[in-house]
Amino acid sequence: MNENAASRSAFRSFWQGRPVLVTGGCGFIGSHLVEELLAAGAEVRVLGKYNSRSDTGFLTGRDHPSLEVRLGNVADPWFVAEMAKGVDTIFHLAALIGIPYSYAAPSQYIHTNVEGTLAVLEAARRLGVRRVVHTSTSETYGSAQYTPIDERHPLVAQSPYSATKIAADKLAESYHLSFDL
Repeated sequence: MNENAASRSAFRSFWQGRPVLVTGGCGFIGSHLVEELLAAGAEVRVLGKYNSRSDTGFLTGRDHPSLEVRLGNVADPWFVAEMAKGVDTIFHLAALIGIPYSYAAPSQYIHTNVEGTLAVLEAARRLGVRRVVHTSTSETYGSAQYTPIDERHPLVAQSPYSATKIAADKLAESYHLSFDL
């Protein structure tokens, strides 16, 4: 067995039967994560962004017995807590993206990216979720001051979008340091 096959086998055995929540799972990256988790045998819940068409984005037409997709608001603490009940791990990918729009509607970015992250972290803390995997963006570093960029690179909030992602990252860090989450 080659190293890649062994790694995939370990991935599958780790996630087999584990209940997980993927926020932002209807998006491009989130939907690919959902596909991999389902292939590994995980029980996957997806929290997607509510829209009037009940559109599940990149998961449209995807049917699997271990997949539950619900649309709502990631910043709604009650809804997030309902979705997080009984899960082992939360993959938090939900975010309002797009730098240009963040200049026109910064409060929407604060609502989704910061308050949404808080709702996820609080639900995880209160419900005893074992692990939260919080995702970020290279935009938190602004223009590269050196490459390759690593975690020691200064944070530079060049836009309201990047400022909200920095805030969300620091909030996640604080929950890790304060609550071992």
